[in-house]
Amino acid sequence: MIHIKRFVDKVSLIEARQAKDVVLPISEARGLRDEIASMLADLNSLNKTDKENKTNEIIEVQIKGGSFK
Repeated sequence: MIHIKRFVDKVSLIEARQAKDVVLPISEARGLRDEIASMLADLNSLNKTDKENKTNEIIEVQIKGGSFK
């Protein structure tokens, strides 16, 4: 996640200088792309796993106030 952190830091620096453009060397852009793609793949995998593990379980909740009126 080093490339994502560098990107966030670079954008913060550019904002502080009130510049309008962010310029990345191709090596940083590739690293950023790879990290984002990896995170999205992991997220997609987790979502598929969660959907497969979910069951249509019914949860019943009863709330009793006792002698409260």
